[in-house]
Amino acid sequence: MTTNHILEIPQYGQSIWMDNLTRDLIESGELKRMIEDRGIKGITSNPAIFEKAIAGNKIYDADIEKGIRAGLETYKIYESLIFDDIRHACDIFRPVYEASKGLDGYISIEVPPTIAHDTEATINEARRYYQEIGRENVMIKIPGTSAGLPAVEQVIADGINVNVTLLFSVDSYVNTAWAYIKGLEKRAAEGKDISKIASVASFFLSRIDSNIDKRIDEKLKAGVESINVEAKLRAVKGKVAIANAKIAYQKYKEITQSDRWQALAAKGAKVQRLLWASTSTKDPNYSDVMYVDELIGPDTVNTLPPNTIEACADHCDVANRIETDVDQAYQLMENLKDPDINIDIDRVMDELLTEGIEKFVQPFQSLMKSLEEKVKQLAPV
Repeated sequence: MTTNHILEIPQYGQSIWMDNLTRDLIESGELKRMIEDRGIKGITSNPAIFEKAIAGNKIYDADIEKGIRAGLETYKIYESLIFDDIRHACDIFRPVYEASKGLDGYISIEVPPTIAHDTEATINEARRYYQEIGRENVMIKIPGTSAGLPAVEQVIADGINVNVTLLFSVDSYVNTAWAYIKGLEKRAAEGKDISKIASVASFFLSRIDSNIDKRIDEKLKAGVESINVEAKLRAVKGKVAIANAKIAYQKYKEITQSDRWQALAAKGAKVQRLLWASTSTKDPNYSDVMYVDELIGPDTVNTLPPNTIEACADHCDVANRIETDVDQAYQLMENLKDPDINIDIDRVMDELLTEGIEKFVQPFQSLMKSLEEKVKQLAPV
Protein backbone atom coordinates (compact mmCIF):
# COMPACT_ATOMS: atom_id res chain seq x y z
CA MET A 1 0.00 0.00 0.00
CA THR A 2 1.35 3.45 -0.89
CA THR A 3 2.10 6.00 1.83
CA ASN A 4 -0.33 8.89 2.24
CA HIS A 5 1.80 11.81 3.40
CA ILE A 6 -1.27 13.86 4.40
CA LEU A 7 -1.70 11.52 7.38
CA GLU A 8 1.73 12.66 8.68
CA ILE A 9 0.70 16.35 8.80
CA PRO A 10 -1.57 16.39 11.92
CA GLN A 11 1.38 15.46 14.18
CA TYR A 12 2.69 18.99 13.49
CA GLY A 13 -0.58 20.62 14.54
CA GLN A 14 -2.00 21.31 11.08
CA SER A 15 -5.36 20.16 9.68
CA ILE A 16 -5.93 19.53 5.98
CA TRP A 17 -9.30 20.65 4.60
CA MET A 18 -10.55 20.31 1.03
CA ASP A 19 -11.38 23.27 -1.18
CA ASN A 20 -14.23 21.64 -3.10
CA LEU A 21 -17.82 20.51 -2.65
CA THR A 22 -20.31 18.97 -5.07
CA ARG A 23 -23.45 16.88 -4.66
CA ASP A 24 -21.77 14.10 -6.66
CA LEU A 25 -19.05 13.91 -3.98
CA ILE A 26 -21.69 13.66 -1.25
CA GLU A 27 -23.98 11.14 -2.92
CA SER A 28 -21.27 8.85 -4.29
CA GLY A 29 -19.74 8.37 -0.84
CA GLU A 30 -16.52 9.98 -2.10
CA LEU A 31 -16.62 12.71 0.57
CA LYS A 32 -16.77 10.10 3.33
CA ARG A 33 -13.88 8.27 1.65
CA MET A 34 -11.83 11.49 1.60
CA ILE A 35 -12.18 11.64 5.40
CA GLU A 36 -11.24 8.01 5.88
CA ASP A 37 -8.52 7.57 3.25
CA ARG A 38 -7.13 11.07 2.82
CA GLY A 39 -7.47 12.43 6.35
CA ILE A 40 -9.53 15.44 5.25
CA LYS A 41 -10.89 17.32 8.26
CA GLY A 42 -13.12 20.05 6.77
CA ILE A 43 -14.41 21.66 3.58
CA THR A 44 -14.23 25.16 2.14
CA SER A 45 -16.55 26.26 -0.64
CA ASN A 46 -17.04 29.49 -2.58
CA PRO A 47 -19.23 30.82 -5.44
CA ALA A 48 -16.73 29.59 -8.07
CA ILE A 49 -16.89 26.05 -6.62
CA PHE A 50 -20.71 26.09 -6.62
CA GLU A 51 -20.81 27.38 -10.18
CA LYS A 52 -18.68 24.42 -11.32
CA ALA A 53 -20.76 22.01 -9.23
CA ILE A 54 -24.24 23.14 -10.35
CA ALA A 55 -23.94 24.52 -13.89
CA GLY A 56 -24.69 21.80 -16.42
CA ASN A 57 -25.06 19.08 -13.77
CA LYS A 58 -28.28 17.05 -14.00
CA ILE A 59 -27.95 15.80 -10.41
CA TYR A 60 -29.66 19.03 -9.25
CA ASP A 61 -32.58 18.92 -11.74
CA ALA A 62 -35.10 17.20 -9.47
CA ASP A 63 -34.54 19.78 -6.72
CA ILE A 64 -34.69 22.64 -9.21
CA GLU A 65 -38.06 21.30 -10.41
CA LYS A 66 -39.21 21.05 -6.78
CA GLY A 67 -38.26 24.72 -6.32
CA ILE A 68 -40.16 25.69 -9.47
CA ARG A 69 -43.29 23.87 -8.22
CA ALA A 70 -42.97 25.66 -4.88
CA GLY A 71 -42.93 28.96 -6.79
CA LEU A 72 -39.44 29.93 -5.60
CA GLU A 73 -37.50 32.65 -7.43
CA THR A 74 -34.16 31.63 -8.98
CA TYR A 75 -32.04 32.95 -6.09
CA LYS A 76 -34.08 31.00 -3.55
CA ILE A 77 -33.74 27.85 -5.67
CA TYR A 78 -29.95 28.39 -5.69
CA GLU A 79 -29.94 28.73 -1.90
CA SER A 80 -32.05 25.61 -1.43
CA LEU A 81 -29.50 23.63 -3.51
CA ILE A 82 -26.39 24.87 -1.74
CA PHE A 83 -27.91 24.81 1.75
CA ASP A 84 -28.84 21.16 1.18
CA ASP A 85 -25.30 20.31 0.08
CA ILE A 86 -23.83 22.16 3.05
CA ARG A 87 -26.17 20.40 5.52
CA HIS A 88 -25.31 16.97 4.12
CA ALA A 89 -21.59 17.74 4.20
CA CYS A 90 -21.93 19.00 7.81
CA ASP A 91 -23.59 15.70 8.75
CA ILE A 92 -20.83 13.67 7.06
CA PHE A 93 -18.16 15.68 8.95
CA ARG A 94 -20.03 15.63 12.27
CA PRO A 95 -17.92 12.74 13.66
CA VAL A 96 -14.75 14.73 12.83
CA TYR A 97 -16.24 17.77 14.59
CA GLU A 98 -17.07 15.73 17.69
CA ALA A 99 -13.80 13.78 17.81
CA SER A 100 -11.78 17.02 17.54
CA LYS A 101 -13.97 18.73 20.19
CA GLY A 102 -15.04 21.39 17.70
CA LEU A 103 -11.59 22.15 16.30
CA ASP A 104 -12.27 20.61 12.86
CA GLY A 105 -15.17 19.13 10.90
CA TYR A 106 -16.40 22.49 9.58
CA ILE A 107 -18.03 23.22 6.23
CA SER A 108 -17.57 26.81 5.04
CA ILE A 109 -20.19 28.65 3.00
CA GLU A 110 -19.76 32.21 1.78
CA VAL A 111 -22.31 35.01 2.07
CA PRO A 112 -23.15 36.45 -1.39
CA PRO A 113 -20.00 38.13 -2.80
CA THR A 114 -22.15 41.01 -4.07
CA ILE A 115 -22.46 42.33 -0.48
CA ALA A 116 -18.72 42.33 0.31
CA HIS A 117 -18.78 46.10 1.00
CA ASP A 118 -22.01 46.18 3.02
CA THR A 119 -21.58 45.53 6.76
CA GLU A 120 -25.26 45.33 7.72
CA ALA A 121 -26.22 43.07 4.81
CA THR A 122 -23.28 40.78 5.65
CA ILE A 123 -24.35 40.51 9.31
CA ASN A 124 -27.96 39.79 8.34
CA GLU A 125 -27.03 37.16 5.74
CA ALA A 126 -24.52 35.45 8.06
CA ARG A 127 -27.20 35.16 10.76
CA ARG A 128 -29.78 33.90 8.28
CA TYR A 129 -27.41 31.35 6.69
CA TYR A 130 -26.45 30.02 10.13
CA GLN A 131 -30.09 29.80 11.20
CA GLU A 132 -31.39 28.19 8.02
CA ILE A 133 -28.57 25.68 7.61
CA GLY A 134 -29.04 24.72 11.24
CA ARG A 135 -25.77 22.88 11.84
CA GLU A 136 -23.27 23.60 14.65
CA ASN A 137 -20.35 22.77 12.36
CA VAL A 138 -21.14 25.24 9.60
CA MET A 139 -18.72 28.15 9.20
CA ILE A 140 -19.91 31.34 7.53
CA LYS A 141 -17.37 32.92 5.17
CA ILE A 142 -17.09 36.70 5.31
CA PRO A 143 -14.53 38.60 3.18
CA GLY A 144 -11.89 40.53 5.09
CA THR A 145 -12.82 43.88 3.56
CA SER A 146 -13.09 47.07 5.63
CA ALA A 147 -16.88 46.50 5.67
CA GLY A 148 -16.48 42.78 6.37
CA LEU A 149 -14.44 43.05 9.58
CA PRO A 150 -17.09 44.85 11.71
CA ALA A 151 -19.48 42.14 10.48
CA VAL A 152 -17.01 39.46 11.64
CA GLU A 153 -16.89 41.06 15.09
CA GLN A 154 -20.69 41.12 15.41
CA VAL A 155 -21.26 37.64 13.99
CA ILE A 156 -18.65 36.17 16.38
CA ALA A 157 -20.39 38.00 19.25
CA ASP A 158 -23.59 36.28 18.08
CA GLY A 159 -21.90 32.89 18.57
CA ILE A 160 -21.54 32.02 14.88
CA ASN A 161 -18.42 30.31 13.47
CA VAL A 162 -16.64 32.49 10.90
CA ASN A 163 -14.12 31.88 8.12
CA VAL A 164 -12.67 35.28 7.22
CA THR A 165 -11.72 35.00 3.56
CA LEU A 166 -9.70 36.87 0.94
CA LEU A 167 -6.85 37.95 3.23
CA PHE A 168 -3.69 38.90 1.38
CA SER A 169 -1.70 41.38 3.45
CA VAL A 170 -0.29 40.77 6.92
CA ASP A 171 -2.10 43.90 8.14
CA SER A 172 -5.44 42.55 6.93
CA TYR A 173 -4.75 39.34 8.85
CA VAL A 174 -3.89 41.29 12.03
CA ASN A 175 -7.12 43.31 11.72
CA THR A 176 -9.03 40.05 11.29
CA ALA A 177 -7.48 38.53 14.41
CA TRP A 178 -8.50 41.56 16.46
CA ALA A 179 -12.02 41.53 15.00
CA TYR A 180 -12.32 37.93 16.26
CA ILE A 181 -10.97 38.91 19.69
CA LYS A 182 -13.33 41.92 19.96
CA GLY A 183 -16.28 39.72 19.01
CA LEU A 184 -15.36 37.19 21.71
CA GLU A 185 -14.84 39.96 24.28
CA LYS A 186 -18.28 41.40 23.48
CA ARG A 187 -19.87 37.96 23.90
CA ALA A 188 -17.98 37.22 27.13
CA ALA A 189 -19.03 40.61 28.53
CA GLU A 190 -22.64 39.50 28.05
CA GLY A 191 -21.89 36.43 30.15
CA LYS A 192 -22.25 34.05 27.21
CA ASP A 193 -20.20 30.93 26.49
CA ILE A 194 -17.29 31.53 24.11
CA SER A 195 -15.82 28.02 24.17
CA LYS A 196 -17.83 26.63 21.26
CA ILE A 197 -17.01 29.30 18.66
CA ALA A 198 -14.43 28.55 15.97
CA SER A 199 -12.86 30.80 13.38
CA VAL A 200 -10.19 30.64 10.70
CA ALA A 201 -8.44 33.48 8.88
CA SER A 202 -8.04 32.46 5.22
CA PHE A 203 -4.73 33.81 3.97
CA PHE A 204 -4.33 33.52 0.19
CA LEU A 205 -1.08 32.36 -1.39
CA SER A 206 -0.66 31.47 -5.07
CA ARG A 207 -2.48 34.57 -6.31
CA ILE A 208 0.22 36.72 -4.67
CA ASP A 209 3.04 34.92 -6.47
CA SER A 210 1.13 34.97 -9.78
CA ASN A 211 0.70 38.75 -9.53
CA ILE A 212 4.29 39.48 -8.49
CA ASP A 213 5.85 37.00 -10.91
CA LYS A 214 3.97 38.65 -13.76
CA ARG A 215 5.39 42.04 -12.78
CA ILE A 216 8.90 40.61 -12.58
CA ASP A 217 8.56 38.87 -15.96
CA GLU A 218 7.45 42.19 -17.49
CA LYS A 219 10.52 43.94 -16.05
CA LEU A 220 12.83 41.19 -17.34
CA LYS A 221 11.19 41.28 -20.76
CA ALA A 222 11.62 45.05 -20.97
CA GLY A 223 15.33 44.50 -20.34
CA VAL A 224 17.46 45.20 -17.27
CA GLU A 225 20.71 47.07 -17.06
CA SER A 226 22.87 44.37 -15.44
CA ILE A 227 23.15 40.72 -14.49
CA ASN A 228 23.04 41.86 -10.88
CA VAL A 229 19.59 43.46 -11.33
CA GLU A 230 18.34 40.39 -13.18
CA ALA A 231 19.55 38.17 -10.31
CA LYS A 232 17.75 40.39 -7.77
CA LEU A 233 14.49 40.14 -9.72
CA ARG A 234 14.74 36.37 -10.22
CA ALA A 235 15.48 35.86 -6.51
CA VAL A 236 12.01 37.18 -5.65
CA LYS A 237 10.04 35.00 -8.09
CA GLY A 238 7.77 32.43 -6.47
CA LYS A 239 8.94 33.41 -2.98
CA VAL A 240 6.70 36.26 -1.81
CA ALA A 241 3.52 34.35 -0.84
CA ILE A 242 5.32 31.95 1.48
CA ALA A 243 7.45 34.73 3.04
CA ASN A 244 4.28 36.79 3.60
CA ALA A 245 2.53 33.81 5.22
CA LYS A 246 5.48 33.12 7.54
CA ILE A 247 5.38 36.75 8.71
CA ALA A 248 1.61 36.48 9.29
CA TYR A 249 2.27 33.44 11.47
CA GLN A 250 4.73 35.45 13.58
CA LYS A 251 1.96 38.04 14.08
CA TYR A 252 -0.41 35.22 15.06
CA LYS A 253 2.04 34.18 17.77
CA GLU A 254 2.35 37.76 19.07
CA ILE A 255 -1.43 38.16 19.22
CA THR A 256 -2.01 34.86 21.03
CA GLN A 257 0.61 35.85 23.61
CA SER A 258 -1.17 39.14 24.34
CA ASP A 259 -3.00 39.68 27.65
CA ARG A 260 -6.29 40.23 25.85
CA TRP A 261 -6.07 36.86 24.13
CA GLN A 262 -4.88 35.07 27.27
CA ALA A 263 -7.91 36.40 29.18
CA LEU A 264 -10.22 34.89 26.55
CA ALA A 265 -8.27 31.61 26.43
CA ALA A 266 -8.80 31.33 30.20
CA LYS A 267 -12.55 31.37 29.47
CA GLY A 268 -12.17 28.51 26.99
CA ALA A 269 -11.86 30.46 23.72
CA LYS A 270 -10.39 28.63 20.73
CA VAL A 271 -7.58 30.30 18.77
CA GLN A 272 -8.49 31.64 15.35
CA ARG A 273 -6.27 29.49 13.17
CA LEU A 274 -4.52 30.78 10.08
CA LEU A 275 -5.82 28.88 7.07
CA TRP A 276 -3.68 28.75 3.93
CA ALA A 277 -5.93 29.19 0.88
CA SER A 278 -5.33 29.42 -2.87
CA THR A 279 -2.80 26.63 -2.49
CA SER A 280 -2.68 25.08 -5.95
CA THR A 281 0.56 26.05 -7.67
CA LYS A 282 -0.15 28.07 -10.81
CA ASP A 283 3.37 27.97 -12.31
CA PRO A 284 4.40 24.52 -13.65
CA ASN A 285 8.04 25.39 -12.89
CA TYR A 286 7.31 25.29 -9.16
CA SER A 287 6.66 22.26 -6.96
CA ASP A 288 2.96 21.39 -7.02
CA VAL A 289 3.01 21.05 -3.21
CA MET A 290 5.20 24.03 -2.28
CA TYR A 291 2.31 25.83 -0.55
CA VAL A 292 1.86 22.75 1.64
CA ASP A 293 5.44 21.69 2.39
CA GLU A 294 6.64 25.18 3.36
CA LEU A 295 3.78 26.11 5.68
CA ILE A 296 3.20 23.13 7.97
CA GLY A 297 3.05 24.12 11.63
CA PRO A 298 0.96 24.30 14.82
CA ASP A 299 -2.54 25.82 14.91
CA THR A 300 -2.88 26.10 11.13
CA VAL A 301 -5.17 24.72 8.45
CA ASN A 302 -4.38 24.18 4.78
CA THR A 303 -7.30 23.89 2.38
CA LEU A 304 -6.37 22.03 -0.81
CA PRO A 305 -8.16 21.49 -4.10
CA PRO A 306 -8.53 17.79 -5.08
CA ASN A 307 -5.46 17.73 -7.39
CA THR A 308 -3.22 19.14 -4.67
CA ILE A 309 -4.63 16.63 -2.16
CA GLU A 310 -3.60 13.78 -4.45
CA ALA A 311 -0.18 15.35 -5.13
CA CYS A 312 0.41 15.86 -1.41
CA ALA A 313 -0.71 12.34 -0.48
CA ASP A 314 1.83 11.11 -3.04
CA HIS A 315 4.89 13.29 -2.46
CA CYS A 316 4.57 15.96 0.23
CA ASP A 317 7.77 16.28 2.25
CA VAL A 318 6.26 16.69 5.70
CA ALA A 319 8.07 18.67 8.41
CA ASN A 320 7.36 21.66 10.66
CA ARG A 321 8.63 24.55 8.49
CA ILE A 322 6.34 27.45 9.42
CA GLU A 323 9.12 29.01 11.49
CA THR A 324 12.10 28.21 9.29
CA ASP A 325 13.78 31.05 7.34
CA VAL A 326 11.70 33.72 9.08
CA ASP A 327 14.54 36.30 8.96
CA GLN A 328 14.88 35.65 5.22
CA ALA A 329 11.12 36.15 4.86
CA TYR A 330 11.32 39.63 6.43
CA GLN A 331 14.37 40.41 4.28
CA LEU A 332 12.62 39.29 1.10
CA MET A 333 9.64 41.57 1.79
CA GLU A 334 12.07 44.41 2.48
CA ASN A 335 13.90 43.69 -0.80
CA LEU A 336 10.73 44.47 -2.76
CA LYS A 337 11.37 48.15 -1.93
CA ASP A 338 14.83 47.99 -3.59
CA PRO A 339 14.76 50.53 -6.50
CA ASP A 340 15.88 47.74 -8.86
CA ILE A 341 12.84 45.63 -7.91
CA ASN A 342 10.43 48.42 -6.95
CA ILE A 343 7.25 46.47 -6.19
CA ASP A 344 4.72 48.25 -4.00
CA ILE A 345 3.42 45.30 -1.98
CA ASP A 346 0.54 47.28 -0.40
CA ARG A 347 -0.74 48.17 -3.84
CA VAL A 348 -0.45 44.53 -4.95
CA MET A 349 -2.47 43.39 -1.92
CA ASP A 350 -5.23 45.99 -2.52
CA GLU A 351 -5.41 44.93 -6.16
CA LEU A 352 -5.66 41.26 -5.19
CA LEU A 353 -8.52 41.93 -2.75
CA THR A 354 -10.49 43.84 -5.42
CA GLU A 355 -9.79 41.08 -7.96
CA GLY A 356 -10.60 38.40 -5.39
CA ILE A 357 -14.10 39.76 -4.82
CA GLU A 358 -14.59 40.06 -8.57
CA LYS A 359 -13.45 36.43 -9.01
CA PHE A 360 -16.33 35.39 -6.73
CA VAL A 361 -18.91 37.86 -8.09
CA GLN A 362 -18.45 36.73 -11.70
CA PRO A 363 -19.09 32.99 -11.15
CA PHE A 364 -21.94 33.87 -8.76
CA GLN A 365 -23.64 35.97 -11.45
CA SER A 366 -22.84 33.40 -14.13
CA LEU A 367 -24.38 30.66 -11.97
CA MET A 368 -27.54 32.75 -11.45
CA LYS A 369 -27.77 33.15 -15.22
CA SER A 370 -27.32 29.45 -15.96
CA LEU A 371 -29.85 28.60 -13.22
CA GLU A 372 -32.38 30.98 -14.76
CA GLU A 373 -31.95 29.20 -18.10
CA LYS A 374 -32.29 25.81 -16.38
CA VAL A 375 -35.48 27.01 -14.64
CA LYS A 376 -36.93 28.04 -18.03
CA GLN A 377 -36.05 24.61 -19.49
CA LEU A 378 -37.52 22.61 -16.60
CA ALA A 379 -40.59 24.79 -15.98
CA PRO A 380 -43.82 23.05 -16.95
CA VAL A 381 -45.28 24.48 -20.17
